Amino acid sequence: MNFKKFIFSKQFFSILLISFLLCSCEERTYTPKPRTFPRVELPAHEYTAFQEMDCPFKFDMPVYCKVEKDSTFFDEKAPSKCWFNLEFPTLNGSLYCSYQDIGSKKDLEKYINEAFRMVKEHHIKADYIEELPYSKENRVFGMIFNLEGAAASSFQFYLTDSSQHFIRGSLYFNTQIRPDSLAPFYEFIKLDIIHLVNTFEWE
Repeated sequence: MNFKKFIFSKQFFSILLISFLLCSCEERTYTPKPRTFPRVELPAHEYTAFQEMDCPFKFDMPVYCKVEKDSTFFDEKAPSKCWFNLEFPTLNGSLYCSYQDIGSKKDLEKYINEAFRMVKEHHIKADYIEELPYSKENRVFGMIFNLEGAAASSFQFYLTDSSQHFIRGSLYFNTQIRPDSLAPFYEFIKLDIIHLVNTFEWE
């Protein structure tokens, strides 16, 4: 074989091989997959009657929650026997409910101001706080607070008859606040708390 032809053939083969390798090593762009969370089966929206001897009211509560009496307030005795929590074990959340007797107009103003103060404590973390006035027949008046963002409590409310009774409720989850991952649970429980408010009656 002619030596020059051999050299040319070898160079040609090398160029061809390098070209093939360069073409096969195209730059690829990778898109990160969105963060996923374990799928949780939500319970059905079914209800049962809440009627406690120490509480002057009734309402429908979800069947998947349980009532726990709360007899302490910052390590002191609770002001009323009608302090309780609605626990949502499968969703790791709690609705803390505190009832107060109204003895005077000043008491009512104090309780309402306290409810607003408790909501405003979440103002730093909340992206938005929606205040929804509430009223219906049989003297049930109040306010619903819908908090969006990384606030520790995403939903609160108070109800009163403006003369004798006052109750406040606040929803908390017993976990680190991650708005995106907790959103389905917030929305699910909010529907049941709204049902609770809509079926609330003084006795």
